[in-house]
Amino acid sequence: MSRLEILKTYKIYIGGQFPRTESGRFYSPLDKKGKPLGNICLSSRKDVRNAIVAARKAFGSWSERAAFNRGQILYRIAEMLEGRKEQFIAELIQQGSTKKNAEEEVNLSIERTVYYAGWCDKYQQVLSSVNPVASSHFNFSVLEPTGVVGILAPQNTSLIGLVSIMLPVICGGNTCVVIASESLPLCAVTFAEVLNSSDVPGGVVNILTGTNKELNETLSTHMDVNAI
Repeated sequence: MSRLEILKTYKIYIGGQFPRTESGRFYSPLDKKGKPLGNICLSSRKDVRNAIVAARKAFGSWSERAAFNRGQILYRIAEMLEGRKEQFIAELIQQGSTKKNAEEEVNLSIERTVYYAGWCDKYQQVLSSVNPVASSHFNFSVLEPTGVVGILAPQNTSLIGLVSIMLPVICGGNTCVVIASESLPLCAVTFAEVLNSSDVPGGVVNILTGTNKELNETLSTHMDVNAI
């Protein structure tokens, strides 16, 4: 007997919680065979504003954390990615990737997470400077976090593009609002589940799904977003 297929509902991630979009809308992107990938929240401009508020609220405590502690948390993300590797590979295959390419993308994402975990307490040493002065004191230039950063994830990848842009942002003590790939959104929401179990404080990373046409302008013109 055939049975009704139960499609997974992928929620958005704001402030460490998994709410449904306030608009109540969803969309179902299709795989290469024309089958729906799942029920994906169609976020609204209100969701973008809520995510920005959450990111701003989390910025103070995250930016003031010891760099070594941020590195520990990023390394924990890598550990959780490793533990859920098969799920990410399955979702990439579901979205049209080959098994070989899916395995390579997940492995590269894990390695890149470890890479940025190591940079958390090192980039200041590499990029800061001691400035020459004429008096008997020291003068230093050091990098400071920018603030709330809007991230437009690449459209042609589901996981590695998101990871590659998001990790350096939080490595430097910033918080972010991510607009996931519109056509390949599955791994972004699953990655939010990884973040939620990886000691990342709520609001540091907020992930929204939906259409670029509706969300990008609101994110890029919001007065409380410091960078895109």
